[in-house]
Amino acid sequence: MIIGPGATVVVTGASSGIGRATARLLGARGASVGLLARNLEGLGAAAKEVEAAGGRALVVPVDVSDADAVDAAAQRVEDELGPIDVWVNNAMTAVLAPVKETSAAEFRRVTEVTYLGCVNGTLAALARMLGRDHGVVVQVGSALAYRSIPLQASYCGAKHALKGFTESLRCELLHDRSHVKVTMVHLPGVNTPQFDQVKTTLTRHPRPVPPIYQPEMAARAIVWSAEHPRRREVYVGGPTPLTIWAGRLAPGLVDRYLAATNYEAQQADTPIDPDRPSYLWEPVPGDRGAHGDFDDVAHPRSLQFAAASHRRSVAVAAAAGVAAIYAGLRRHRS
Repeated sequence: MIIGPGATVVVTGASSGIGRATARLLGARGASVGLLARNLEGLGAAAKEVEAAGGRALVVPVDVSDADAVDAAAQRVEDELGPIDVWVNNAMTAVLAPVKETSAAEFRRVTEVTYLGCVNGTLAALARMLGRDHGVVVQVGSALAYRSIPLQASYCGAKHALKGFTESLRCELLHDRSHVKVTMVHLPGVNTPQFDQVKTTLTRHPRPVPPIYQPEMAARAIVWSAEHPRRREVYVGGPTPLTIWAGRLAPGLVDRYLAATNYEAQQADTPIDPDRPSYLWEPVPGDRGAHGDFDDVAHPRSLQFAAASHRRSVAVAAAAGVAAIYAGLRRHRS
């Protein structure tokens, strides 16, 4: 399907970061966008951006860990915007700290939002899509769904769980011969405001593991995946497939590398207030927008994703190149 005027899309975590950039892109396509998140100020600003870009917007404040509230939000979207064509599960939270400094309650909260929030969104979407035999669920995953790193056990565990859930669901949809599709987009480190709000025990400002990408690049990948749901998984950014394959081929070596480098890689030089507010239990007031503090080093595009989203063209070009080299060698020999 091509997302454009007439399409209805739900985006969770739409008030900031990747969700905010995705909502803005959908608005530029002319879509009707249901904006789900906790932060009412951020949602209001996102709605204005969607409408300024040419789309329709509906603000629905909700905590995705509440299954009944998510289902009610889905019904409100259908009542006011129309049948949901695409549901993007993007909402997340995390704790950036060693396991020994993370409480059981914090692990539970991250799991309820980052994993079960996606389950709740998927169930709400399926309850409406299956009867129509039409629709796409996009799960926003991560390279960390395959390869965990230090200081992010809560987030990595939730993304691993989401990957397992999605694979089971995909098999069930195939068994039922359903035309409802589910796909997963695995992202690299992205420059979002979450690093200003994440709960942490670190003494320096958290940052994504470099290389860092802009949220608009992630948004393009999410929308592309919604339009090409037969692609079961989409890897975005050069580090993502590299991380996944390195973890498969040499997991012990990767363990040692991450242990030696990733404490430092996830911290900037700027000190932070240990009592700064975090978004774990309640939204931090104010509109945070889509970008974090790393615009000066974040990449707006990914050659890897450009190639991955045009595999046929790349294959044809590669075959033509090989043929040209072979013809040149034959001429040289003759």
